[in-house]
Amino acid sequence: MTDVAAPEPEALTDEAILARFLRSKNQPTGSQTLGFRMVAVSQAEKSVEVAFEARAELLLNPMKQIQGGYLCAMLDEAMSTACMVASGMTHVAPTAEMKTTFYRPAMPGTLKGIGRVAKWGRTIAFTEGELYDADGRLVAKATGTAVPTPFQSYKK
Repeated sequence: MTDVAAPEPEALTDEAILARFLRSKNQPTGSQTLGFRMVAVSQAEKSVEVAFEARAELLLNPMKQIQGGYLCAMLDEAMSTACMVASGMTHVAPTAEMKTTFYRPAMPGTLKGIGRVAKWGRTIAFTEGELYDADGRLVAKATGTAVPTPFQSYKK
């Protein structure tokens, strides 16, 4: 009997990855709270565009602005999903470190997020993210490092 290697799984297209996100019934509760929705993916550019529907009853501080911790979570979500896309949906990428700069207050409503992988190394991925308000103004930027981990090795 001859050992035959299993065929390599076929790479997913950007359209297939986007469809996978859009039809997911198991969106994490944190993503639901942030109003996360995938808009576009590019494996070639190692980037994603996402939208967040920031609901006033969930995310506001006493000044009626989106609390900064939620903005950080939105940036983290954009950067980590960029890592998943860059890996061809084979890895998760827990954040090891993140730095955020805030440029202006964010108000309830739709925010656009961009996440990208600046460099995918052997053990670390360097990530970048931006958040824009409904008028297209930059709200916040972040950089981070993540630890790409194959899905089958990920321990809960």
